[in-house]
Amino acid sequence: MSHAGSSDILKLSENEKKYLLKLARETIHELLTKNRFLETQPPTKKLEEKYGVFVTLYKNGNLRGCIGYVEGSKPVYRAVMEMAKSAAFEDPRFPPLTLAEFSQITIEISILSPLRRIHNVDEIQVGIHGIVISRGFSRGLLLPQVATEWNWDREQFLEQTCLKAGLPPDAWKDPETEIWIFSAEIFSEKDVFND
Repeated sequence: MSHAGSSDILKLSENEKKYLLKLARETIHELLTKNRFLETQPPTKKLEEKYGVFVTLYKNGNLRGCIGYVEGSKPVYRAVMEMAKSAAFEDPRFPPLTLAEFSQITIEISILSPLRRIHNVDEIQVGIHGIVISRGFSRGLLLPQVATEWNWDREQFLEQTCLKAGLPPDAWKDPETEIWIFSAEIFSEKDVFND
């Protein structure tokens, strides 16, 4: 049985997932060694559709960079290349990735469904939905897998998203605060290339 929101995701084939993961890795390698962007054409039309994309890097199981677009403003394959570059070299929480670290990273890609505004937090399914919270100029986003990794319940997930936005943890209860949810198709090198 599919849950609400799963119809909005891209539903990539195994080969498309492998292509995007390889593309992310090759993009980072090309930038590290030749300081230039790869030239590539995606193998399928689906990869030219526009979706929000996040690229997350892990090193020895720990976060090493995570950057993305929430809205689908670019073709998926292009967004993966740009976000791989940003996650490796432009995440302000980490120093830029080095060639020495390159072989130690694992890449995870999240392709986001379109955002849907909610007015009742009971709609949030932990482990399925990511959250975007915004109020004024403050905006914070947490991907669905973050709540699962930290074993958060719905309220903790909302509080942490508020903190990410630079808001007080209970800001989600304020009627001025907008809450949006999305689902994501999440795949990682360790899932796709583990055979």
